[in-house]
Amino acid sequence: MKIICIGRNYADHAKEMKSELPTEPIFFMKPDTALVKEGSDIYLPEFSNEIHFECEVVIKINKAGKFIQKEFARNYYSEITLGLDLTARDLQTKCKEKGLPWEIAKAFDNSAPISSKWISISDINLSDINFQFFQNGELKQNGFTKDMIFSIDELISYVSTFITLKTGDLIYTGTPAGVGPIQIGDKLEGNLNGNKLFEFTVK
Repeated sequence: MKIICIGRNYADHAKEMKSELPTEPIFFMKPDTALVKEGSDIYLPEFSNEIHFECEVVIKINKAGKFIQKEFARNYYSEITLGLDLTARDLQTKCKEKGLPWEIAKAFDNSAPISSKWISISDINLSDINFQFFQNGELKQNGFTKDMIFSIDELISYVSTFITLKTGDLIYTGTPAGVGPIQIGDKLEGNLNGNKLFEFTVK
């Protein structure tokens, strides 16, 4: 099982990170040890003082595919949910300044919390999803899939050009503006179209 994460897929987030808008999807990987399923707590690592939340729509691949054309991408997933792409922002900044890869800031253990609830794509309009992230009851992110730079189907087509997608692979599709740090004791909640999909406590 692979965790594939998309960077800069919302223009407002790229702007807040002072990054250029991509002309092609940007993706990076997390190992399976990054996954934290709902019901477990999020533990802050000792090597960073600035762990940021990034709430994202997540899709689960349901059959293997390579060189998937955009018009057939919908055949390769049937469920979506919400997850968090946790980022060690201080480490990422240092890596960027040195021109180094920044997996150390993205791929650490427990950096990919995910809901245990999945929603069938037959029950939802994928191009008109509203998802929200709350930190201690305060709305921090309010995203809409219509604002994605690259659609879910475009992402599947692009990623599968380079990497064979297999059953169970997860694609985190990017985060909107509003990212920020988490602290011990925080209660983190993610809603999709008004329905709570995850709740985590930071330890």
